[in-house]
Amino acid sequence: MSEPDPLFSEDDLEAARILFARQASFMMGAVSIDGLPGPDLPEVAFAGRSNVGKSSLINALTGHKHLARASNEPGRTREVNFFVLDERLRLVDLPGYGWAKASKSTVKTFQNLGRDYLRGRPNLKRAYLLIDARHGLKTVDLEPMDAFDRAAVSYQIVLTKADKLKPAEVETVRLKTEAAIAKRPAAFPRVIATSSEKGHGLPELRAEIAAACEIKL
Repeated sequence: MSEPDPLFSEDDLEAARILFARQASFMMGAVSIDGLPGPDLPEVAFAGRSNVGKSSLINALTGHKHLARASNEPGRTREVNFFVLDERLRLVDLPGYGWAKASKSTVKTFQNLGRDYLRGRPNLKRAYLLIDARHGLKTVDLEPMDAFDRAAVSYQIVLTKADKLKPAEVETVRLKTEAAIAKRPAAFPRVIATSSEKGHGLPELRAEIAAACEIKL
């Protein structure tokens, strides 16, 4: 695994801030692989356990309170939801995995849809695997990481809810997570700690997304 890239410059962070301040809108929710939009724009996808904060993170990145529907009830996202940013890229909210208030057959259906999307999307530039900073990597997170590695889908770990821990505790979790993914072939080596509520780590994540999609301003 190569060493992490240098941290972003102030110019990079400002350019990414401007990009994410532009118009963002809900495009569609797909319930089958046949219903996906054409691969005409670069995409980044957000995956993670149910209730890890995917919708809240998308809202915080774009500065919209209600762009993605956040819920306290795990398993509410049962479609692959597409959001368009500045008509230049799409943010994709995948169904959560793990416990959900739904029948086992329903859970399997919408989780398989997420996996099918990840395996067969040629314009997917990176997946962001969200992990609750309070809990770190769990056994249930190994399956999507294995799937990313097998499919050679570049993915980056994003720690959420970092404001719930002390800064030293967040750094400990971040370094431990980086060590855990060091030998995984498709894992991007840098782990970002974020807080949708406080805004921690969002400038860096915006810059990571812009760089992954090769968007120049």
